[in-house]
Amino acid sequence: MTHEELLVLIEQAANDKVTSLDLHNHQLTTLPAEIGNLTHLTRLSLYGNQLGMLPPEIGQLTNLKELDLSGNQLKALPEEIGNLTNLTDLCLDNNQLTALPKEIGNLTNLTGLSLDSNQLTALPEEIGKLINLTRLSLYSNRLTGLPKEIGNLTHLNRLSCDNNQLMTLPKEIGNFINLTGLSLDNNQLRELPQDIGNLTNLTRLSIDNNKLTSLPKEIGNLTNLTQLSLDNNKLTELLKEIGNLTHLTALAIDSNQLKSLPEEMGQLINLTTLSLYKNQLSSLPTAIGNLTHLTKLSLYSNQLTALPKEIGILTNLTSLSLDNNPLTSPPSEIIQQGTQAILAYLRQ
Repeated sequence: MTHEELLVLIEQAANDKVTSLDLHNHQLTTLPAEIGNLTHLTRLSLYGNQLGMLPPEIGQLTNLKELDLSGNQLKALPEEIGNLTNLTDLCLDNNQLTALPKEIGNLTNLTGLSLDSNQLTALPEEIGKLINLTRLSLYSNRLTGLPKEIGNLTHLNRLSCDNNQLMTLPKEIGNFINLTGLSLDNNQLRELPQDIGNLTNLTRLSIDNNKLTSLPKEIGNLTNLTQLSLDNNKLTELLKEIGNLTHLTALAIDSNQLKSLPEEMGQLINLTTLSLYKNQLSSLPTAIGNLTHLTKLSLYSNQLTALPKEIGILTNLTSLSLDNNPLTSPPSEIIQQGTQAILAYLRQ
């Protein structure tokens, strides 16, 4: 779309008092100041263009509720963005933002804010003023930490911070009492704050590819978890409190340094998938036989020499992975025959 065509379109839309305007994938490189004349707009989509900046007149669109600027080349936002106080949804994914203006804190009606795939190194403390946010997505930035003010966002139910450089989490994360999904994959976390135990509405927690060496015992408070993933960390043990997570259906702790499992694992009676490959397990607790809903059990690349006969009770197992263990019981000729042959051998 040429500049002249865009001006004609804007003029017509202003005359018609248009409330929704879709300009996605129009190869726009700039927006004219006249965009500010579209004061009746409640929805504006500009995704998939080549915008490098926004004119300050964007701040005149004070009736906007939804603004999609994803897939552009924005390096900064004008401070006038803070005038859009009726916004409920703001999408800025896939730009080149290195910082957010403090005026972002004026957007107190926001319920959804998405900033995936930018170059943010920090968030302004004013982020804590967005107290109506329910969804905050910060995937693939360069964040090394989160401001303590983020703890004011007590209505959050989904928070994604994957693919950053987070080294710690503020204790205020424990204020997210309505959070149901928390994703922290691919960061630099070495520990979790005890306050994570306050997030008792969490159903999904993923902290793959970090540097965790232990878990706080408060993890056992997260009794509504159905999915817990801790792959590719440096965990050497699981606390007995893991047994409190009785709603878990999927537990993945692959590629850690676990040497043993607590007997309390046997309390996770709703598990259908348990993945523990690439650890240093030399034995399994007999209580594993309580996990009668298991359909998939992955144990390859450990140091197991024998399986407890109680695994034979797990009649719902359809996949049992045991490669790269020094097993003598069952013998290799049984293992080669597959899961059902292994279970039959253990029941003998």
